[in-house]
Amino acid sequence: MASKKRDSDIGATQLRDSGFDPAASTSDQIGKLRELRGKSDAIDLAIANALGAIEDPAAGAMLVEMEANASGALRREVRRAIYKLRQRDIEVKEPEAERAATQAPVDSGLTALMSPIDPEGGQIVWMIRARAQGGVVRLWGLVNDTRGLAGAQNHALTRRELKAQQEDLEQQSGVKLVEIDPRLADFILCDAYRRTSDADRLNVGSFYALRAEITGASIPHEFSHPIYEEFAKEAAGEPAIDLLKEDEVKAFRFAPKELEPYLEEVNRASESVLVVSRSSQEDRILGAVDKAVGELLSGERAARLRRRLEDTGLYLARTGRREQAGWAAAAAAKIRDGAELKKIPFFRSLVQTQLGAMMVQEAERKREEPRLIMTPAEAMRAQEQARARSRQ
Repeated sequence: MASKKRDSDIGATQLRDSGFDPAASTSDQIGKLRELRGKSDAIDLAIANALGAIEDPAAGAMLVEMEANASGALRREVRRAIYKLRQRDIEVKEPEAERAATQAPVDSGLTALMSPIDPEGGQIVWMIRARAQGGVVRLWGLVNDTRGLAGAQNHALTRRELKAQQEDLEQQSGVKLVEIDPRLADFILCDAYRRTSDADRLNVGSFYALRAEITGASIPHEFSHPIYEEFAKEAAGEPAIDLLKEDEVKAFRFAPKELEPYLEEVNRASESVLVVSRSSQEDRILGAVDKAVGELLSGERAARLRRRLEDTGLYLARTGRREQAGWAAAAAAKIRDGAELKKIPFFRSLVQTQLGAMMVQEAERKREEPRLIMTPAEAMRAQEQARARSRQ
């Protein structure tokens, strides 16, 4: 984070030294930024930041151009700038929607199914191809949102066997598999495999060889999630806190070790003898929560939550919960667009709920711990009980 800020500051200085004047007319500002684009990574970061402050659709159009070839910190800065323009009611054509139109067409011989993501981050994805001689070939994939692709196998099945296995899986797990775009299923599996460590790939086997039996399409490196197109209006809104009531969203959990530092900070704020008023105590607790949201929902954790919200939104839609699906799309879009998550009630509640649950567990654990210090009366009773056991 500090490195990125230094790059941005250096870039801003270089922009000014190169003749960029934020007080100039909009056309002159954008023209100068175009001229300076590509000079250095630091300058490009500063250009994206500067465009986010120019309240004109032309600034949005340039940001869309920049995103097409951006990655990493630059792409995040571009998305953040686009979000800022939209907050000021400046229309920006969604680049992901534009890319969706150029994505490979659906192979008519393919279908796909997916499960929701469980509390351990696991998700089942099936890609199914009809065989000319009858029956199907199914690529079965087990995805984990932190470890990547945990397993993959191909099976030749009759359609009756496929249906029976789906029914057995749904009955045993208590969840339904829903039909999805095969291109999305392919992206989920390929993206998971890319995130799989070399050691874990030994357990997965030759995934690309298995995939080749199902589809001859080129390996996807990006895919515009259909949730943004299907719920475009809702994605531009705010995610409701009620989304946290859905079981599929409740399943998202931070590891206890990730929460512990912030729990300690909240406890210190609650118990501090230096706090002179209840309001100042509440301010300290809110500050600890702000810090938790800002740090827990950043980097890879934020990307993981975004992927989960995208797939969960689609799952909610396919199981008849369209209002909740729209909320999930809105939450995912906030992460995608680089919004300041600690200011959004949904994300604050997500973190606060888990911190609160951990505080309750900690209190219960302390109550259940054996007491190390006994009162005199308790000590006398313990001695009498010990003497009685020895006589017996």
